[in-house]
Amino acid sequence: MVAVPSTMPALGTIAPDFSLPDVTGAMVARTDYTGRPLLVVFLCNHCPFVKHLADDLARFAREAQRDGVVVVAINSNDIDAYPADAPPRMRAEKAARGWDFPYLLDETQAVAKLYRAACTPDFFLFDPGHRLYYRGQYDETRPQQIPAQAPHGGDLRRAVEALVSGKPAPEPQQPSIGCNIKWKPGNAPDYFGAA
Repeated sequence: MVAVPSTMPALGTIAPDFSLPDVTGAMVARTDYTGRPLLVVFLCNHCPFVKHLADDLARFAREAQRDGVVVVAINSNDIDAYPADAPPRMRAEKAARGWDFPYLLDETQAVAKLYRAACTPDFFLFDPGHRLYYRGQYDETRPQQIPAQAPHGGDLRRAVEALVSGKPAPEPQQPSIGCNIKWKPGNAPDYFGAA
């Protein structure tokens, strides 16, 4: 299990546009959520870092959505090389985990590159003007920690609470850690390996 950190783009960066298919077949676009806080999470099904927090993320997302934050997950992995991340498995994962947010497929990996997403999970929280407010880890817990620690989303939770309360973004912000996005052959971005 190789851990890769997130790239930590500059705070204030405007959220790149996306229009991607959900596992239900519906198209979902960033512009669907204009004027609302937006949490974009790059996920997949098979990564142990995602599996570690997947159930807690369902609870966290429900709370964030009650606070008015839109949650959208994006899978950018190479589904040919990693069939466990293909759409039928995405649908099954969403149902099994109780994720009540869109789970989108970025088959060309173009959206991951626009966001400079590097790992799964990778979290990007935007304010209502879709300016980057927080990027970084869910919390300090990791899979295979000794002693084992249950995920709680403390870092991201503090950021959401500050955002909806109109407070400055919390500092410091620690990079997320996870499996690298599984780039298609020849498609890895210039920041891959330099995150």
